[in-house]
Amino acid sequence: MKGKYLSILLIAVMAILGLAACGQNLSNNSSENGKIKVVTTIFPEYDWVKQIAGEQASDMDITMLLDNGVDLHSYQPTAADIMKISDCDLFIYVGGESDTWVDDALKEAVNKNMKVINLLDVLGDSVKEEEVVEGMQAEEEEESGEEEEEPEYDEHVWLSLKNAKVLCKAIADNLSEIDSEHKAVYDANVSSYIGKLDELDAQYKSAVESSSKKTILFGDRFPFRYLVDDYGLNYYAAFVGCSAESEASFETISFLSKKTDELGLKSILTIEKSDKKIAKTIISNTRNKNQKILEMDSLQSTTSKDAANGTTYLSVMQNNLNVLKEALQ
Repeated sequence: MKGKYLSILLIAVMAILGLAACGQNLSNNSSENGKIKVVTTIFPEYDWVKQIAGEQASDMDITMLLDNGVDLHSYQPTAADIMKISDCDLFIYVGGESDTWVDDALKEAVNKNMKVINLLDVLGDSVKEEEVVEGMQAEEEEESGEEEEEPEYDEHVWLSLKNAKVLCKAIADNLSEIDSEHKAVYDANVSSYIGKLDELDAQYKSAVESSSKKTILFGDRFPFRYLVDDYGLNYYAAFVGCSAESEASFETISFLSKKTDELGLKSILTIEKSDKKIAKTIISNTRNKNQKILEMDSLQSTTSKDAANGTTYLSVMQNNLNVLKEALQ
């Protein structure tokens, strides 16, 4: 159904772009006001561009497509979204299974000099396949006949500060290619920003090393695989990070409740916007029934309005560290 929707959408966009091309000469640099057009899909990309651009951000039109709190895994581009991508100078997207629509969208690009950053491609061998750990409720498999299954990769690469450093460098390099006049600015800004990422990375490492526990438990989806792997933490969770499931089975609840008791965990974690039903049910089935519910933010629902109110990638990851410290007590 989603594929049919995208096909119809792209046909409509092609028609609109065709009419536009007949009515005007489209230059390689599509911005009519001389500003560099940058289109991102999710908040971390959006914030990284702003941080690296610094004062030059005022000479850019920076757009975040998922700007209404919609989850990456359920996002469907509108005709307006496709058109924004079509004439931008730099397009940044995650590149996982949720972004299968991108290839067709890029075929309709008006700006043939557009730079494109696929986060998963930049990270290469650092990208991890999704894993189902003990007690986790696996996704229901669709009938696929004799076809060999493609591996499913964990898309949540931005939740690793180590990955963020690599990705920010790629963004700075691409901005420098588009706007070589300000290369020194982008280089200086990304160097300063990577220093801040290094500092927070060191704080995470120190917090984990000094904590009494080395395991966290999520009564929810688990998008933090990259983060826990960075610091050698163990985890249990109801579902994988990209799961569409929302109802945990009796077996999953029972396992996670017993594991909470076995490990003496004082808290159950959820992600942002969770209704916390699973976490509450896990707690109600533990021996003491007194665990706290803590929330870590996977940066999938952050909007530009949040950014205008002071939210940044670093501020969210700092808050996640504070939550993690409590969860590991």
